[in-house]
Amino acid sequence: MPPIPAHIAQIDRPVPQLMRLYVFQALATTLAFPVMVVVLYFRYHTMRYQFTNEGIRKSWGIIFRHEVMLNYARIQDIHLRSNLIERWLGLARIDIQTASGASGAEMTLEGLVDHEAMRDFLYSRMRGAHEKHPAAAPESPASGLAPVLDEIASELRAIRQLLEQRRHE
Repeated sequence: MPPIPAHIAQIDRPVPQLMRLYVFQALATTLAFPVMVVVLYFRYHTMRYQFTNEGIRKSWGIIFRHEVMLNYARIQDIHLRSNLIERWLGLARIDIQTASGASGAEMTLEGLVDHEAMRDFLYSRMRGAHEKHPAAAPESPASGLAPVLDEIASELRAIRQLLEQRRHE
């Protein structure tokens, strides 16, 4: 697998525009603003990313520490989302889904400016992980099916001959 591009490997924290987005989100809660701005402030300042050859690691939180490690091979689908304020700030969220059965995303990458390059990188790693163990090449119908059908036909002939012998006895 090719090495991780430098512009992806150096990402370890979200960009400052994410904190602005968090302030807008906290303002939208009106009465809960003081609590939400503190929660989102600590989320922003503790959020860390790590991109390795095996997968992505995201961690955040002080009191309740969250850490998610997601292997590229587990990625099933990638969604790029951004609302009006996120687009105005030059941000987008990348929702990464796996086959875990959950309806939501397994991991959301947020606070990334070059989100399209990140999406393309994840698609290439996702495909590369799945192509690591390619399925056996299917046999052509003539080479795999014909001998089996010949064997079945000869067995049916033998059965028919036995039945005819028993009927004549």
